[in-house]
Amino acid sequence: MTRAPELNSPRTGTDVGDTLHPRTAEGKLDEVFSFRELARLDEALTMSSRETGLRFTLYVGELATPTRATAEQLHARSGDHPTDAVLIAVSPGQRVVEVVTGAGAARRLPDRACALAVLSMTSAFANGDLVGGIVNGLRQLSDQAGHPAGLRPH
Repeated sequence: MTRAPELNSPRTGTDVGDTLHPRTAEGKLDEVFSFRELARLDEALTMSSRETGLRFTLYVGELATPTRATAEQLHARSGDHPTDAVLIAVSPGQRVVEVVTGAGAARRLPDRACALAVLSMTSAFANGDLVGGIVNGLRQLSDQAGHPAGLRPH
């Protein structure tokens, strides 16, 4: 398991989580993302979870330092069965992305796959596309994880 890096770094972290929501200082979701962006994120999270059998969750906001430990705490509190969960924590202001996977998810999502997804996300973030970067990162992670054993196409 590696430590998740700053957005301008190629390193990444891994471990896992469920769907948490972005917050502003006032705690209003509509000030962070438009309705269309929230719908796009929700659809990407739902599809990733449905296709893989893993529970994907997202946190967008400030992370206390050390950011890795904070992301791991969020992952642990993200719902039942954290072993099969994946948390993507994005802190744009800190320029940090953390991917935390549970033990079961880590067997299907090696550090290298998570690092590539983070690299893809940070490239989009650098171009000002926060939502697109997250959606593409989720696609990459779900493609890497594949279908659960019971749902694999024949």
